[in-house]
Amino acid sequence: MNFEQARAQFPVLERYAYLNAGTNGPLARATVDAMNAQNARDLAEGRSGHDYFEELLDLREQTRAGIAAILGVDPASLALTDSTTRGCTLVLAGIGLSGEDEVIATDQEHFGLMGPLYATGARVVVADADEDAIVRAVTARTKLIATSHVLWTTGRKLDLHRVRAETGLPVLVDGAQSAGALPPDVGALDFYTVSAQKWLCGPESTGALYVADPERLRVTLPSSLSQDSYEVSGAFVPKEGAKRFDSGWIAIGSLRGLIAALGTRPEWCYERAAAGAARCRELLDGVVEVVTPPGHSTLVSFRPNGDPTELVSRLHARGVIVRELPGRNLVRASVGWWTSDDDLQRLAAGVADTG
Repeated sequence: MNFEQARAQFPVLERYAYLNAGTNGPLARATVDAMNAQNARDLAEGRSGHDYFEELLDLREQTRAGIAAILGVDPASLALTDSTTRGCTLVLAGIGLSGEDEVIATDQEHFGLMGPLYATGARVVVADADEDAIVRAVTARTKLIATSHVLWTTGRKLDLHRVRAETGLPVLVDGAQSAGALPPDVGALDFYTVSAQKWLCGPESTGALYVADPERLRVTLPSSLSQDSYEVSGAFVPKEGAKRFDSGWIAIGSLRGLIAALGTRPEWCYERAAAGAARCRELLDGVVEVVTPPGHSTLVSFRPNGDPTELVSRLHARGVIVRELPGRNLVRASVGWWTSDDDLQRLAAGVADTG
């Protein structure tokens, strides 16, 4: 599949320079067709019966295997969730943090991680978004490092393998801006969360959680899918591997849509996205202040010359979709493997014309 064929899978690209996969990726025809076909089937035949539920369970395993392949991990180490936030919550609850514990995060984290962190009652140490600063913040009370692989604000990629090696502490990764956007790099990291609606272009409320050693994380937020068997008292035998952390129901139509979305990804997706991000920086450099370091990610964040809210609105009117990062005086372009040079030229021209 060449670039034009791959890009043609996304009807939105016929109208817009869609540069907002960091929020929601574009939907392919195959993805929506799969969901619509399942909804039509459910409308006509209902949503019940042994065969229906066996089919749903099989689709869950296909989804698990598909996301695991993208992360480069064993499917047995992957739980299905509805978001990175859900994955973070499962890990934080399972670790069992107390007020005597410290967790290190950075000052560039999304609330989807920081909110659950603060809710644990542990002392949250906020370090600069820099590997050296994270390592320096470690004390005898530090129980966990929780941070993004790619910062949703600046697009900087953190070397979390270095942090893991130098501290010896478990690392919880918010992978919202890396999973599916960058080549797999889980390695020795302990927990890695996935938002499938972003760079994997899946339906909303789909995602995953990688757990390196499921036996060492407690099941404290069980769903009906967490158990192999249970007693009337509520005592249960957890499923093998990370399936015990499956956080709940994902609609069968969404599963079909996500499986279809995973099938749209060409083998050259990472190289194309990286080249597009570099081209985006090249076109914007000198026009605005680009804050994303070269070669770090598929996000390109920049500081506009005028009001960011107005710029985003004006760009949208010109058919260019980007995102403002509220309160940070930043605008963010998300460059996917589907992004064309014309998309980037339209962005650069709009930024230059509107300031």
